[in-house]
Amino acid sequence: MKPMLPTLGFEPPQQGEWLYEIKYDGFRGILEWTKDRSFLWSRNGKDLMPQFPELEEFLHSKQKEASKFLPLILDGEITILENEYKANFGQLQIRGRMKTKQKIEESSRIRPCKFLVFDLLSQKGSSTEKINYIKRKELLLSLCEKLGFSLHPNIGEESIVQYLPSTSDFFSISETMKNFMSEGIVAKKTNSSWETGKRTTSWIKIKNWKTVSCFLTAYDQNNGFFYAGVYKDQEIFSLGNFINGMDIETKTALRKAIIENAQKNGEILYIHPSICIDLHYIEWNGEQQLREPFFNKIRFDLHPDACTYEQFLIADATFPPEISITHPDKILWQNGSVTKLDFLRYLRKCSSMMLPFLKNRPLTLIRAPHGEFGESFYQKNKPDTTPDFIDSYFHESNEMIVCNNLRTLIWLGNQLAIEYHIPFQTMDSPFVSEIVFDLDPPSREDFHLAIKASLILKKILDSFSLTSFVKLSGNKGMQVYIPLPNNKYTWEETRVFTEFVAQFMITYAPDSFTIERLKKNRGGKLYFDYIQHAEGKTIVAPYSVRNHSNGLVAAPIFWQEINDRLNPADFTIKNVIERINKWGDPFSAFFTCKDDQPFDKALQMINEGRLL
Repeated sequence: MKPMLPTLGFEPPQQGEWLYEIKYDGFRGILEWTKDRSFLWSRNGKDLMPQFPELEEFLHSKQKEASKFLPLILDGEITILENEYKANFGQLQIRGRMKTKQKIEESSRIRPCKFLVFDLLSQKGSSTEKINYIKRKELLLSLCEKLGFSLHPNIGEESIVQYLPSTSDFFSISETMKNFMSEGIVAKKTNSSWETGKRTTSWIKIKNWKTVSCFLTAYDQNNGFFYAGVYKDQEIFSLGNFINGMDIETKTALRKAIIENAQKNGEILYIHPSICIDLHYIEWNGEQQLREPFFNKIRFDLHPDACTYEQFLIADATFPPEISITHPDKILWQNGSVTKLDFLRYLRKCSSMMLPFLKNRPLTLIRAPHGEFGESFYQKNKPDTTPDFIDSYFHESNEMIVCNNLRTLIWLGNQLAIEYHIPFQTMDSPFVSEIVFDLDPPSREDFHLAIKASLILKKILDSFSLTSFVKLSGNKGMQVYIPLPNNKYTWEETRVFTEFVAQFMITYAPDSFTIERLKKNRGGKLYFDYIQHAEGKTIVAPYSVRNHSNGLVAAPIFWQEINDRLNPADFTIKNVIERINKWGDPFSAFFTCKDDQPFDKALQMINEGRLL
């Protein structure tokens, strides 16, 4: 069965009855699920299931529940999610190219795929293709509810099959697409049937294009491709080649201009930068080739000198249009020559992971207008010059900034707010959102004490069946998180738990750990800080950069990474972005697991003396 395909559009259809879905950058797949086995058919008719054993295993676990609906045929996209609205196509390609069963299975454990289902084509062996789209969507949602599938894309959910919802609100989904850097949107006519193998105008895909202003550098007479670039340090930085998007008239004019002014080298004609254009593209992975480049227009108003690598990086980050980036080339940390633009691009990349922790929490900021080369200062009060789109919260005598959206985060970053410190509860609740233990060794040379403490603490939390997460402090220590259900536990209840754990730790290893608050009295031991977990106190937010230590990151890590080779100095802005691309977010399940935490049971065990 060949899939129904959307037609590329540049304006969203809004006349008539349409619904809209986020478009994910993955492999299209038709899932055929029978009582005997399952297949995942690609657009070319290849069974992809061997590359995604976690999907097959998940379906097998649901076989009994699904038996009354089988055989089933579902249409969807196989993805590796970066956030709930964006897939990481590069990592999916790596999985798709893997040859050995061992590598595939290892990859499936480390970073499992998600199959996002958006259409139901057959149920109980009866075709639903002629039923209109909105009814098929209702049947699909009902099926997903009955089988216990996640009802929206979510990295942290164990469900491998996840329902892809639709909406009639184009403005809202368009904002989501931009904020989360999704691949695009697919508009679907509500009364449309499913048409096998047809590219149809009943489905319209609108790409979330990025745009770069660049200049032409060459033309290949052999295959018709044009080459483009920008200036980087007075040298040409290649953006690769392109062929799509030009009408015949434009293509002919550009060919003629290049031929008349080019230097020939075989079939490739090279030209000095003189013709400026705008190119659309979907993604850039740091190499010298844009992904899905698409010609937009000739820029007669632009001089090649304006087509710079710096401007390309700013455009590539898709910062909110309300924010004008100032002094992008300012050096913030000499080690690694980290610029302000590097820092802002880091915030943009991590925004989908940072913002859930910042949401509805009054911020204490550390600003450093000159990076490591000048003074830094704490900021709690909202400045008078703050834009209207920034939320605030009155606490005692302070009107504090609340970072609830991407615009606020990038505005703060542009003001060189480097560190983001947050309380352990939201501004709309008196209850505790999470418990955090701060593991603070005397120095970086004593980081081995933090490793030791974290592994002992993990065993304690596991004995209570509590899910926990760990991050580096961005300096010399580590911090261990225990998510709690919202609006449930008081400070008094959490203090019972934190005091018990602290006493256990110093009793278990009295020569290594202490709860002594005065540094001079700690005797070279790790300070097991549970006192900081209190009302009115703060902790540095996950993924916040620190204003010391060469701009290291308070980086979430996986528990299995904790060993003697772990080095906080490795977690720079650049390296953390590379980690996210390769391994994903170690805190991805943080908010998903909150309601399942057996904290009542843990408190009961402590109160009854039924200890570890």
